[in-house]
Amino acid sequence: DISYKNGCTHFLEMSGGSINPTEMVASLINQKSTIVEGIQYVQELVEGSMTLMLLTPKGIYAARDRMGRTPVVLGKKEDAFCASFESFAFFNLGYETCRELGPGEVVFLTPESAETLVKPREEMKICSFLWVYYGYPTSTYEGINVEEMRYECGKKLAQRDAQRENVKPDLVAGVPDSGIAHAIGYANESGIPFSRPFIKYTPTWPRSFMPTQQSQRNLIARMKLIPVEALIKNKSLLLIDDSIVRGTQLRETTEFLYSSGAKEVHIRPACPPLLFGCPYLNFSRSKSEMDLITRRVIKEMEQEDRQIDLKNYVDPDTPEYEEMVGRIGRQLNFTTLQFQRLDDMIESVGIGRDKLCTYCWDGAQ
Repeated sequence: DISYKNGCTHFLEMSGGSINPTEMVASLINQKSTIVEGIQYVQELVEGSMTLMLLTPKGIYAARDRMGRTPVVLGKKEDAFCASFESFAFFNLGYETCRELGPGEVVFLTPESAETLVKPREEMKICSFLWVYYGYPTSTYEGINVEEMRYECGKKLAQRDAQRENVKPDLVAGVPDSGIAHAIGYANESGIPFSRPFIKYTPTWPRSFMPTQQSQRNLIARMKLIPVEALIKNKSLLLIDDSIVRGTQLRETTEFLYSSGAKEVHIRPACPPLLFGCPYLNFSRSKSEMDLITRRVIKEMEQEDRQIDLKNYVDPDTPEYEEMVGRIGRQLNFTTLQFQRLDDMIESVGIGRDKLCTYCWDGAQ
C-alpha cells in the first residue's frame, strides 16, 4: 500500500494494471523529493538485493544494493562512462574497467564523469554463488576473476579426493557450462585427464533453470546434452557440477552416462550442500526449501523419529552430515558423492568470510 502514497502511482505502463516489480520500485522512489533520496528509501524498504540503474535525460543513476550482494562495475572510454552488472559486457565496445561500486554507493554518470552521490558502506555480503555458478567466466568481482576462482575450487576438490582411496576415475568432466572450469582445476591438480564426454547443444534451448515447471526444466537440460560415447563406454567418470539443488537434472545426467556405457559416475559439486533457500536474490525457481534435496532427505530422517538440528548438517565433520550425503548419493544413483567444503570454497574465492554471503549453505545472515 505504501507505493500508492501521495496518489502518484499507477500500474499500467508495463503490466496492464497488475503490480510489476519495476513499476513498484519506481513508485517507491517517487515518494521522495529527490531521486537519490528515493533510491536510498527503496533500498531500505526492499528485503533482499536492490541494485539498479535509472536513466534520466541528463545522465544515469547507478546504485549498488546496501549489502553489496550483487555488483555494479563502471567502465570508461574517451568521452563516455557506462555501468554494468558484468565487466565483460562493455569490453568489446571499447571501454576499460574503471572501478566497482561499493555497497550502498550511488553514482551519477554523464559522458564526462562518474560522480559519487552516496558514499559506499563498509559492511558487505556479496553473493558467493557469483563465482561458483552464475557469474560469467570473464567477469571479475571484488578483484577475483570467476574462471580463476573455479580452477582453485576444483583444485581443492582434488586435494580432498587425494586423501581418499576409493576414487580412481579414468577422466574428469564438468557439467556445461559452469562446471567445466571447476573440472579443469580438478584435472590440473590431480593429473587425471580432463575430457568432454558430452557436448552442450545450446541453439533454441534457454537456460534450464528458467522455466517454472520442473518437467520442462528437465527436458531442456536433457536435450542440451549430446554424448560422446567413445569417451564414456567402459569408463569411470568423475563429474563436477556447480551445485545440487533438487537433484533431478543431475540424476538424469548420471542415468544418461550409465546408458551410454559408463562403469562409474562419481559426483563432486563445487559448493557445499544447499540447506537454505536464498531470501535475497531470485536466480532460482524454488518456491520452498523442501525443493532442496538436502531438506527432503533430512525430512525423511526426521520421520524416523530422529532429533534434527540443522547445524549438524552444515558441519562436514559430523556423522549427521555424512549420513545426509550418503543418502543423497544413493537416491541419485551416484557411485560416490562428495561436496565441496564451505571453508575450502571460501578460501577459493580469496576474500574474507565476513564479506561473503553464505546463507544458502550455513544460514548465516
